[in-house]
Amino acid sequence: MDAMPGREPARLVYHPAGQDAELRAAVDDLRVGRWLSTRTLLDSTGRDWSRRSARTQVLSVVAPRSDALEHWAQEEPGSPDLAILRLRVEVERAAAAHAAGRRDAVELEQNARQSSWRAVEEHPADPVPWLCLLTLATLDPEQRRAEHRDPGPDMMLPPGPWGLFFEANRRDPFNREAHVRMLRYWLTVRRWSATDFVNFVLPNAPYGSPLFALPLYLSVEQYRSDRRRDIARRQWLREPHRDRAVAAFESWTATEQPDQWPVVDLSHLAHALWAGVRMREAVEVFGALGSFASQAPWIHVADSPELAESLLLTARHQAYVGSSSGQS
Repeated sequence: MDAMPGREPARLVYHPAGQDAELRAAVDDLRVGRWLSTRTLLDSTGRDWSRRSARTQVLSVVAPRSDALEHWAQEEPGSPDLAILRLRVEVERAAAAHAAGRRDAVELEQNARQSSWRAVEEHPADPVPWLCLLTLATLDPEQRRAEHRDPGPDMMLPPGPWGLFFEANRRDPFNREAHVRMLRYWLTVRRWSATDFVNFVLPNAPYGSPLFALPLYLSVEQYRSDRRRDIARRQWLREPHRDRAVAAFESWTATEQPDQWPVVDLSHLAHALWAGVRMREAVEVFGALGSFASQAPWIHVADSPELAESLLLTARHQAYVGSSSGQS
């Protein structure tokens, strides 16, 4: 860690790999067209499915900006790690085309879905193809495809891509990305079902799991949807938002693997604690983050996107000052 509670780091570092040093090195190499460190990284990750999911997700965002994967394919065309990473890239491109409203969005989506189903057959133990299908499910908000209309596992839960979700979790129980993808799905398709989904999965989540950060995302979404920002800003002082922050903090402090919580989850936790005026707890989280930072949630809760970093710096400073003065 770059900082300890009680001392503010001098700068902020925004890096897609966050605190995963090996992944940071691979990302930096990919950016300049080098692929060997990515191959080594994925090979060493092996069947640590949670870490493999997180690492391939980050790599797929960076890889299209260079020709590194093409060079890898020339050297090792049959590499299964390369195949999974290229699938990730294909899905990311389809999602980006859809978001941009491009003419080729439908074709890219169809191709990515076909590639994902092929990967399900070719890599039966790997959860990543199922995560890719969950990603693509968000592009079908009308639920036209049958696999996006599976009956909910609970009376309170509507039909959705439950089969895809459970297949991913069968291969990697409590997979963080699967839960985040499903949360985003409900926020896109049927917003009021997002809370029911979180309430359904959280009671069974292992204590210490980053899944305890999911309710914090709900709080940010509620704030974003409230037009009375001056009043809504006080929500973190009230329930259920304050309880969500405390429960997430207690879960995080109980974990034996702090790196399971990515920077974006810790950023949501730091924000919730600061906004709820729990400065001593907020300092612990800011200290664990050190110099690492993410755009979210600050870009969503600032008065404008341009003020996101200023709000983050203010919150961090106020937390350290408040903690030093004994403010709880």
